[in-house]
Amino acid sequence: MHSLPHDHTGARIKRLRLERHLTQRALSDLSGVPYSTLTKTEQNVIPASPHVTASLARAMRVEVATVTGQPYVTALRADELDVLIQPIREALDVYDLGADPDITPRPQQLLHDDAEALLVAVRAGEIKQTASRLPGLIQEVTTAAHTADSTEGWLLLASGYRTAYDVASKLGFPDLATIALSRMEWAAQRGSDAVVGGMYRYMRALTYLRAGQYRTGDRLIRMGLGILDQAEPGRERDVLTGQLHLGAAVMAGRAQGKDQATNHLEEAERIATQTGDASEVHWLSFGPTNVSVHRVSVLAELDEYGEAAQVGRALTLPKTWPASRRSHHFAELARAQMWDGDLDDAFANLLRARKAAPQQARYHQTVRETYDGLEAAKRQLPDSFLSYGSWLGV
Repeated sequence: MHSLPHDHTGARIKRLRLERHLTQRALSDLSGVPYSTLTKTEQNVIPASPHVTASLARAMRVEVATVTGQPYVTALRADELDVLIQPIREALDVYDLGADPDITPRPQQLLHDDAEALLVAVRAGEIKQTASRLPGLIQEVTTAAHTADSTEGWLLLASGYRTAYDVASKLGFPDLATIALSRMEWAAQRGSDAVVGGMYRYMRALTYLRAGQYRTGDRLIRMGLGILDQAEPGRERDVLTGQLHLGAAVMAGRAQGKDQATNHLEEAERIATQTGDASEVHWLSFGPTNVSVHRVSVLAELDEYGEAAQVGRALTLPKTWPASRRSHHFAELARAQMWDGDLDDAFANLLRARKAAPQQARYHQTVRETYDGLEAAKRQLPDSFLSYGSWLGV
């Protein structure tokens, strides 16, 4: 294993606990995390599951990102991605200043094409390329939207803000992701589009999922479903409705609500049977494959790791599926296999996650936590395992 120790999640939990003058027993009682789980997590004998991480963060009154160590600043600097964050912040900050007199926007169609290209790029795992181009496009579209004051212009701006959310989330900046979402809602309201409004609630719910605030996330899902009821019937509304149910299923699974998670999965599956593959609708990748992928995630959240690994192994992803979604699935499957004791296959799927979308995998919390879990298992793994850790920067 590594010759030098690294700051794993268990070490951060211990440090935060001691800073708050809490014993392990006291933190266990406050969080509801079993004492043995907490002690083994702090010792890096077992990795922290998302549910455990969120429970401990709430008990110590810190953000989940503080416990997980996000954003991973050292890796960001090595990839020269840290310098791309501030320009995105600045582009989001001028949303209400009106048209910039120093910017002459290009025709609407060219702006639309660029915005779509960035949506595709981030799903292909090209985070650095997207982050580099995004601030200038947002500022240009901001001026265009204020100048034309049209539905199309505002919805195009909402699309740019959505991409900012995608980038911020993937790089581990929850505060920036939250700002991007608030801007997305602001623009969507001016565009008066119920579908985009529903999508905003879905993405906002995901931020609460990551923060371990499942009740608030569930309320947002319900609100999003209510807003979608106001949209025109059709495939677009069905796709967004199905995606909201998938988000709700993972939310319920992480909150250990098996029946609720199963109900949401079944409803999403029913809708996916009707829509078929709808990957092109708002680039949400909705369809039967996405339902199956989410089933793996939900089973893992419910601690049913053996079944999650079995379902995941039987799943074949379409070659046309976005690289970012493939990478995410491989990471989730690796986590389930690691907890199920299948360490070799778990590492093989970490390698697949990196191959599919290396920029995303490098900053993916599940990838890092699974790697820590494999390392903690103290079992001989290939030399490439150490190489993988060096690539992660741990």
